[in-house]
Amino acid sequence: MNPEIETERLILRPIALSDAEDAFIWNSDPRVMEFLSHPTYTDINQTISWIKSTSTDKNKWTWAFILKEENKAIGSGSITISTKVEGSCTLGYCLNYNHWHKGYCTEATKAMIGFAKTLGVKEICAEHAIDNPRSGKVMEKCGLKFDHYGEYKALDESKIFKSKCYKLTL
Repeated sequence: MNPEIETERLILRPIALSDAEDAFIWNSDPRVMEFLSHPTYTDINQTISWIKSTSTDKNKWTWAFILKEENKAIGSGSITISTKVEGSCTLGYCLNYNHWHKGYCTEATKAMIGFAKTLGVKEICAEHAIDNPRSGKVMEKCGLKFDHYGEYKALDESKIFKSKCYKLTL
């Protein structure tokens, strides 16, 4: 089970069905979803299904980012332990557009990295679409360094994103 993690302005706690309305706000926003692998949601039931699916993977921890000031979910993030590279994990994040450019993603990502260290992870990897450089800034602020170029596909394979891949060795 995910631990609850507190930062200066956020509480990271396991995402729950009670977060569905808040999560649907960012999952249905094309500006937020533009560079993510899953599609922009058009129905809250897609968000509910996604939240339910987050508790089924033993190698993945998914948190809701709760803004303390409003007690509201403003984003989510996850760490996934690699089944291919021992001691490695990937991380990702997503944030409500109304909360961009305020440092919340960096704050939450640093907290997730701190948790990954408790798992004995030796390397953290993340990537962002080249056309989304602000995500790379979050990674850099959290200590990740550019490693190589790559690409990833939308889950429905409708889009291919050229990407920059980052690593942090712990």
